[in-house]
Amino acid sequence: MLLFTFLFFTLLQAQQQLIEVSGTITHVDTHKGLAGAKIKVENTEDSALTDQEGHFNLRTRVKIPFRIVINKEGFASQTVEILSLSNKIAIELNPQNTIINEVVISASRVPEKVLRSPIAIEKIDIKAIRESPASSFYETLENVKGLQLLTSSLTLKVPNSRGFNSPNNFRFMQLVDGVDVQSATLGVPLGNAIGPTELDIQSMEVTPGAASALYGMNAINGLASLQTKDPFTSEGLSVYFRGGVNHVDNMNHQTAPLGESAIRFAKAFNKNLAVKINASYFNGVDWISDNQTDQNPNSLITANPNFSLSNNPAEDLWNKYGDERNNRVAVKVNYNGKSTTFNVARTGYLEKDLVNPEVKNIKFDAGLYYRFGDQWRTSYVYRYGLLDGTFQRGNKIRLQNATVQNHKVELTGKELTFRAYVSIENTGDSYNLKPLADNLDLSNLSNANWRNLFQTALQNSLNAGVNLNDAFILARQEADKNRVVPGTAAFEQLKNTIIGINNWDSANGGVVGAPATGGAKLEQKSRFYQGELTYDFSRLVKVFSLLAGVDYRLYSITPDGNNFVDFDRPVSERNIPLSDGTFGNDVTYQKYGVFAQITKLFFEDKLKVNVALRVDQNPEFEAKFNPRISVVYSPVNQHNFRASFQNGYRFPSLFEALSFVNNGNVRRVGGLAKVNEGLGYLENSYTLASLDQFTSAVNAAVDGGATQNQAALSNRNLLVVANLQKLQTEKINSFEVGYKSVFFNSRLVLDWDFYYNIYEGFLGQVEVSVPKNGTVGTDQAVLDMLDRTKQDRYRVYTNSNSTYKSYGTSLGIRYNLVKNYNVNANVSYNDLLTSNRSDLFITAFNTPKWTINVSVGNREIFKNIGFTVVARWQDRFLWESPLASGEVPAYYTIDAQATWRIPEIKVQIKAGATNLLNRRYFQYAAGPEIGGLYYLAFTYDLKL
Repeated sequence: MLLFTFLFFTLLQAQQQLIEVSGTITHVDTHKGLAGAKIKVENTEDSALTDQEGHFNLRTRVKIPFRIVINKEGFASQTVEILSLSNKIAIELNPQNTIINEVVISASRVPEKVLRSPIAIEKIDIKAIRESPASSFYETLENVKGLQLLTSSLTLKVPNSRGFNSPNNFRFMQLVDGVDVQSATLGVPLGNAIGPTELDIQSMEVTPGAASALYGMNAINGLASLQTKDPFTSEGLSVYFRGGVNHVDNMNHQTAPLGESAIRFAKAFNKNLAVKINASYFNGVDWISDNQTDQNPNSLITANPNFSLSNNPAEDLWNKYGDERNNRVAVKVNYNGKSTTFNVARTGYLEKDLVNPEVKNIKFDAGLYYRFGDQWRTSYVYRYGLLDGTFQRGNKIRLQNATVQNHKVELTGKELTFRAYVSIENTGDSYNLKPLADNLDLSNLSNANWRNLFQTALQNSLNAGVNLNDAFILARQEADKNRVVPGTAAFEQLKNTIIGINNWDSANGGVVGAPATGGAKLEQKSRFYQGELTYDFSRLVKVFSLLAGVDYRLYSITPDGNNFVDFDRPVSERNIPLSDGTFGNDVTYQKYGVFAQITKLFFEDKLKVNVALRVDQNPEFEAKFNPRISVVYSPVNQHNFRASFQNGYRFPSLFEALSFVNNGNVRRVGGLAKVNEGLGYLENSYTLASLDQFTSAVNAAVDGGATQNQAALSNRNLLVVANLQKLQTEKINSFEVGYKSVFFNSRLVLDWDFYYNIYEGFLGQVEVSVPKNGTVGTDQAVLDMLDRTKQDRYRVYTNSNSTYKSYGTSLGIRYNLVKNYNVNANVSYNDLLTSNRSDLFITAFNTPKWTINVSVGNREIFKNIGFTVVARWQDRFLWESPLASGEVPAYYTIDAQATWRIPEIKVQIKAGATNLLNRRYFQYAAGPEIGGLYYLAFTYDLKL
């Protein structure tokens, strides 16, 4: 049988004789050979690449005549018919601005030229990624028109566009080969922490604006879609190494090394079967958050405005935890002959003392790909990521050995795409900095005992004639004399013990030998499942293009007593954490949707009309309709005007709907009505802002001689009932116009857009106080506001009653000069048109008005040597969040890189720096301070 098979294939190969086509590909202007041009036999997988001199040898079994297609990045493709093998082929390629033929998919979920996209979209191709001075390809997003990229950690970068920014951004969707990489339980986009490696990225498409009509859920502020390389067309063995340093000024950490290594292997065994494997490892020392801006200055009523104190006893520092308002006590002493009340905060601990700044990120993915027939393709991809890093939610969260796994199966044809995947999360050894700091202090003394000790020491110092400032310093020293001190063995031991306890607000959590306080461990396990199907009916309909699809998503989370509500437990027990190491029954949260999109060309294809309608349903809410209508008008070749309107909805995220987190004497809770059952924070609570006014007035009255009860009842009108509505969906109406064109033989590209957004039911957090013994408005409820132990404090996710309107514009210019020089520049403006400051929660627009990026580069200033320099500036702006608020100063940075290609040994060397001048800056309140990072990268790329 083996012999027969061998003879059969020998005869078959004899009939299909192997032939060879050879020739040279050159530049039309310089007449020099072009390396890396791809020559492919049309409608086959037979291909070859040119060498350094532009020569190629292509082998095929296709009979003459046939056609070959020549492609080279940055040049117009050519198709040549092969009629004989008598002569070698000589072909000259014309350089071309690739934007003319550049194709994007994300804007309409179908391939279309970027110039005629119905909405604003930016594409970063492999060439732009290679030439970017960013230390990693993902950071290239920072220079995209209309986009912000927040750095929470070296390992966590969070994009956003068009306002309302946050480090845990629920309004901006990120996809990697169609897979959503938003972390469900952590409430943070993982960015590239589990995404492609440096070697496997092919391109990135960014839509800076609403995309919910096609993608639903979390895409009302924008979408970033990352595509990886195809193993059938990008075979080879590649190795990457980047070494560098940061903290070079030794300001808050000594100079530290960082390194990243990656390997990629892709092999097509034949035209049907291929595999791809990627692995990478990164480690370094993170940027340090050590900004000690006081957000509770002495001038506020929550401090001590009637006294000139150079050392504010009620300070609440940005990067200090345990000193927040919920750890503030009222100290009563006799000062200057009368009773006086002072607000005093617990001492707390600095972030830099609670966090080990060393970080790592491990990524691995492997895929098996199979093609059958001319159109069908199926694949299975497994992706794994392990990361450390610090990000900001309501508190700062330290991720330590957190892992995410993805399993994806996909089937694609010419008209059909089916995709299903599961994402599995485990927070590993992560912890919450707020309960860690709280419980470090509480291990010394309870708040009540600490207050009594501080009060006695303060009175003794005042009686001894010590001035008020010094008396406060001495009183704090006395109250803290047995507190563990950072840098000591006792501090490290206690810190590690608390980090290992899962019960944040339970006495010793059932752990033998643990302190009589809670813990800080962040132990979350969850999964989400996604299935989606799209089909292009255009061939069947013929009159217009029709794309339709359905999708379904199911979240499944495991309540641990600290983060998500466990509906199987009685309401009276939901505030009591589970015993350490045990978990509740899984809680599910789901949504499903269907969409259809029609595209039609009119007036000799000059007018393109695109209409999309999406319907999303979440069982917790009413069904929502998301329509989009857009037009693109091209009166003459390459001049494209566009306009669109989109109505989008966002269902509350898992965290906004179902969270149940102890936040240091305040419980952050989801806004669903069923979470509120038996707790009363929606209908039976006072706003925290009014409670501050009430408390200040009561203290003043008591200091004037009134009793506490008399003072409370006489100032009861200062208390404002919250009357929070049950959680609803967030809505946006988005209007956008734009213009995109090329000039001067495609050397100049112009891209402009303007947007106007109207947000209704905007989601945010409101802190309220629920009286334990009465209904709001009654005498008992008013008196409960005098005693912290008689109140339950909640930070509630709820909808704004106000309508927020924002607008902005951006302009991008690309100009290709002579001799390969190019200049790119973009400017963006964003502003909040109306803001109702009487709203219960802060607006948190969190976006600079002006942002400018300018880059200059030449990919080959000398033979095989190129460079790029990027300058970036952004305006100062106000940052608002539940953790920290304050002004972020304007800053500018300069990034630069130089690349040396050595084709003979298939190596590329890249030297570069981000923030070249090492001008330190921070991007948001309580965020890390970012300095210069300097690196040298080495890439070896062997084509198989």
